[in-house]
Amino acid sequence: MLRFAPSPTGDMHIGNLRIAIFNYIVSKQKNEDLIVRIEDTDKERNIEGKDQEILDILNLFGIEYTQVLHQSQNVRFHTAMALQLIHEIKAFSCFCSPEWLDKKREEAKDNKVAYRYDDACANLPNELVIDNMNPFTIRIRKSQNAIVIKDLIKGEISFEPEDIDSFIILRQDKTPTDNFACAVDDMLSDISLVIRGEDHMSNTPKQDLIRTSLGYDKKIGYAHLPIILNDAGKKMSKQDDAFSVKWLLEEGFLPSAISNYLILLGNKPPKEIFTKKEAIEWFSLENISKSPARFDMNMLRHINKEHLKMLDAKELSRYVGFADEEIGELAKVYLEEAGTTKELRAKIEPIFAEKEIPLEFEEQAKILVATIKSTPYFEEYEDFKNYIMKESGLKGKNFFKILRLLLTGAEQGPDVAEVYKYLKNYIGGIVK
Repeated sequence: MLRFAPSPTGDMHIGNLRIAIFNYIVSKQKNEDLIVRIEDTDKERNIEGKDQEILDILNLFGIEYTQVLHQSQNVRFHTAMALQLIHEIKAFSCFCSPEWLDKKREEAKDNKVAYRYDDACANLPNELVIDNMNPFTIRIRKSQNAIVIKDLIKGEISFEPEDIDSFIILRQDKTPTDNFACAVDDMLSDISLVIRGEDHMSNTPKQDLIRTSLGYDKKIGYAHLPIILNDAGKKMSKQDDAFSVKWLLEEGFLPSAISNYLILLGNKPPKEIFTKKEAIEWFSLENISKSPARFDMNMLRHINKEHLKMLDAKELSRYVGFADEEIGELAKVYLEEAGTTKELRAKIEPIFAEKEIPLEFEEQAKILVATIKSTPYFEEYEDFKNYIMKESGLKGKNFFKILRLLLTGAEQGPDVAEVYKYLKNYIGGIVK
């Protein structure tokens, strides 16, 4: 069993989408189920409707899953297992106040050492624990041995006992911490492999310790993906437009192209342009680079353009507001100078809109419009051009510049003869 575990606290970003895609591919390769677990226990940060938005994006990208779970549904199990650890003396009640802990953190910072909880409450006598009416958290007892994690990308990583303190598993309000809820849920769902970002690496030994303390013998495999950098070489964040999947979609990037690019990022596939279905045949987590990958918008645009070319003409026409094969073929002509569906619409829409003619050409335009409206149908552009040139009496830029404007709504662009090939049946509606 594999899982994709997003939080409904904001827009899905490309790092999350990349993780979802990789989980999907590996689940298909292993013939194992993929579940979506919405990690919604942080009620203050949850945004209403974001869980459904996440599922909608997964569906749009063709990421199949067998079940949707909400982490909040498992809180009773989290509580029961924390009490089990207390009963087995593998966890303890901690009465240290937040203010006291903040003071200890500041002292560690001043001494330029990493803060570790000092186990002040680890061995309190039972009578002090039972009779104490102060608020308390529950902490798991730290490991006495090194915790070794086998990572498909990073290799074998060892965490020494001093690296991990007795961390909190239940807060003062007795809600589970993220690490505890995640570790228990992975155990309950019998997860075999966790694919996630390397920013979770520090959580991995903690979650392993939780499961070991609960007597769970199965070792979960891991693959921690390197971060994605922006143009400045820094970790991508909300300040980067391309960080948001919604933004990329609104800008006119196809789900298939975004998927292609995210699989390609930090990888060495057998070819540059491919589908998720093709990637299932050769994808391997072990081939992902250990180093961060830099997001390249120009590369994404190139890939998007290639995926737009792969669409059949009628489907492409829908992206520019039509359902017509001829308009789809016309859109393919404009792919030479457009890389997204948004840019394509910006090229196609002026063709069917009212044209703006420069003042110095208004009289010539009126003549040309009247001539075109009375012109019979011509299959070939040369015949059409020669006929209206003769009938209008216009020549040079007084003819060619105005004709291009009337047919395309732009002063520059593809060869008018190529455009005419797909617009000849629309001339009456285009030239007004």
